[in-house]
Amino acid sequence: MTMNRKKKIDLWTFISIGVLALYVIFLIFPMTNLISQAVRDKETGKFTLDYFVEFFSTPYYFNTLWNSFKVTTAVTILTMIVGVPLAYIFTRYEIKGKSTLRVLIILSSMSAPFIGAYSWILLLGRSGVITLFFKNSLGITIPDIYGFYGILIVLSLQLYPLIFLYVTGALNNVDNSLLEASENLGCSGIKRFFKIIIPLISPTIFAAGLLVFMRALADFGTPMLIGEGYRTFPVTIFNEFISEIGGDDGFAAAISIIAIIITTIVFLAQQYITMRKTFTMSSINRIRPKEAQGIKRILIHVYSYLLVGTSFMPQVYIFYTSFKNVQGLTFAPGYSFQSYIDAFDKVGNAISNTVVIPAISLVIVVFLAVLLAYISVRRSGPISKILDSVSMVPYIIPGSVIGITLLIAFNKPPLILSGTLAIMVIGLVIRRMPYTIRSTAAILQQIPMSIEEAALSLGSSKLNTFYKITIPMMAAGIISGAILSWITMISELSTAILLYTARTRTLTVEIYTQIIRGNYGIAAALATILTVLTVISLLVFNRLSRDEDLAM
Repeated sequence: MTMNRKKKIDLWTFISIGVLALYVIFLIFPMTNLISQAVRDKETGKFTLDYFVEFFSTPYYFNTLWNSFKVTTAVTILTMIVGVPLAYIFTRYEIKGKSTLRVLIILSSMSAPFIGAYSWILLLGRSGVITLFFKNSLGITIPDIYGFYGILIVLSLQLYPLIFLYVTGALNNVDNSLLEASENLGCSGIKRFFKIIIPLISPTIFAAGLLVFMRALADFGTPMLIGEGYRTFPVTIFNEFISEIGGDDGFAAAISIIAIIITTIVFLAQQYITMRKTFTMSSINRIRPKEAQGIKRILIHVYSYLLVGTSFMPQVYIFYTSFKNVQGLTFAPGYSFQSYIDAFDKVGNAISNTVVIPAISLVIVVFLAVLLAYISVRRSGPISKILDSVSMVPYIIPGSVIGITLLIAFNKPPLILSGTLAIMVIGLVIRRMPYTIRSTAAILQQIPMSIEEAALSLGSSKLNTFYKITIPMMAAGIISGAILSWITMISELSTAILLYTARTRTLTVEIYTQIIRGNYGIAAALATILTVLTVISLLVFNRLSRDEDLAM
């Protein structure tokens, strides 16, 4: 028995312990510290639940939680209503310009939601272009973009691509023989869609719905810009924490714990439902797109172009306004590059930080994700199981809560990181790690273990086999996953808005700041630069990936 135990202790054991130590320092310790702050009276140091009682007994705070549930649930339902049919149309029928539409859908999902909110303010705000056109030219007063319905529209148009991408992947695994058999039995059209298609892909729909729910619930920028009187939970967390800096941060910690409990419950409920509906399906005869005829052809083209065009319109309008002249805080007739000149002159370091900070974070994420994926897939034991569980914890924690957790933990000795570039990097690494681990593990599972065993039998060491055999076979998938992680990193706001300083501000933080200050020209120029970075990243992804379907 002793000999067997000794054989199990190898280099990967020490790597596992080292990675676990990093999680203890930068995730478990901050989380434990957050819980301690939430249940400890700052003056007496005694256990207390006063902060939680204050939250639930004060209508102002409880209503923000209820508001978030309402808008987030509505966003999830609406994205499913528009995203699932779009995915089915793209899979089932030939559409002119499908490739271009697909790229526009992906671009719509990659931009930060608050940028869309800012663009919709320019279009449908009280002095927006569309609002004034209807009022001055047609004498019609249309509803503005602010409040519940504005948040619903902006988030739905930005998040429905997630449903589309997930469901498209699921539909590619549906055997077309099932659809042909149902048609032979008299079940076709809309009836077949609800009776056959929806039940087959329901686990994927639930998974995509969870991701939409999590992102909508955690979104800070959109309700902050257009919520006005409609206050949501993330905005409350941000405002309360900002007001507590330098004083009692127990209340901020308590509402952060409430946010984690809520997302955990939603995550576990989704997992339970999905497990009950999970089944395997082999797609021997994949669905092949066919030409629609008559009115059906017209309707699917109108639906596709109208939905994709509406969701991408904000980015087009931001690009347009970035070249308009600006006088003071308002746009003026004529066009120039002045907004770009001002952007580089006043906030040039934000542009460089958006490249440097995510780049450093990405290197760390990829390095750790490859190690963790290998440990979870190829190694078995208590440490690997603990790592697998701990690594998924950030998946259910909102970005603003991660920012608060890191600031509370590392704002005092023995490790002071607040205000440094390091804490920005740590925040991004923690946020993106679960997604990168999951995608990397999926790639590794496709590589037969026999290949590594053959190398070991020929005298290669475990580390040499991993470095020279396993990683090269995973390379294309790792690079593709890294690019997708990069795109989400450069558009991150909820964590960065709490961790940044004047020296570490990023494009998303600066765009948000300029919008709040009313410098719309500079904000439009910076948003356009961010969009260009996203487009370049997607072009690189398409170059490296042969699969036209993109999974988030």
